[in-house]
Amino acid sequence: MYRIRFHGRGGQGMKTASRILGTAFFLEGYEVQDAPRYGAERRGAPIFAYVRADSKPINERGIILNPDLVIVADDSLVPVPAAGVMAGITAHTLLLINSNEEESEWRHRLNLECPVLILSLKEEVSERAELPYIGATCTGASARLTGVISNRALEQAIREELSELGTTVIEKNLENALAAYESMADNEGAITEGGLASADSYALPGWIDLPFEDARTSAPAIYAPATSVEVKTGLWRTQRPIIDYDLCKKCWWICGSYCPDGAIEVEESLPIIDYDHCKGCLVCVAQCPSHAIEAIPEAQAQALEAETQEGEQK
Repeated sequence: MYRIRFHGRGGQGMKTASRILGTAFFLEGYEVQDAPRYGAERRGAPIFAYVRADSKPINERGIILNPDLVIVADDSLVPVPAAGVMAGITAHTLLLINSNEEESEWRHRLNLECPVLILSLKEEVSERAELPYIGATCTGASARLTGVISNRALEQAIREELSELGTTVIEKNLENALAAYESMADNEGAITEGGLASADSYALPGWIDLPFEDARTSAPAIYAPATSVEVKTGLWRTQRPIIDYDLCKKCWWICGSYCPDGAIEVEESLPIIDYDHCKGCLVCVAQCPSHAIEAIPEAQAQALEAETQEGEQK
């Protein structure tokens, strides 16, 4: 059975990618499961989707714990624990990362035994939450890696799954998917079907004893209210809203009221963004009447912060 997992961010088309790959498998005569898994339905939030394909009926259910292939559409997710990119990876797993970094660099960073392939970005994209057409691109590469999906089946699957989006969108997705399909020609059939999990090989989890904590810290939110502040959802952000206070008219109620997460506080009539919890949805950018809030890539913002801190230390 093929067990394949797609990782990306909300807005990058991972759900669609899994559907296209599942349809392509089906067109080649396979039994298929495909499904997305995500928490907050918000652009930029980590999301994964999975596909199972087998020549026999599939009795497994639930998420894929030991994948044969893991596709990472956005390499900024790799170090984010909540994304679970590395969960269940073994020496058998093939890891495909959409990145500008070299394979050797990722192997060194992650200390992996499994094979690593790079799906190179042609250029850095300022809006990482979108990465246009990356879902179809990842699907095309993964289809070739299976060695059992033809480009004809891939094309038909894209046309079926994207039929409601119009000819222009379909053709652009086809162009990217088929280019990625050809780019993996040297690695055709690189992933192999994983065997069925045996109950005899089941090992108990390595439990860790933790000291008892106060219920307000450790209990689920349903029992202890107001705990969401402990979850630093700013890790989801790929674009950072920046306030230009020279342009700000102090009409704080607009950006503060429209922020869906209450991440904009007000001090002396000036709005202040809580970057620990700002998810980068950019609603504030769209609503600011004086255009005092602009968005810049998160990586650029972090680089500016580092320069500022370095200057202060000197």
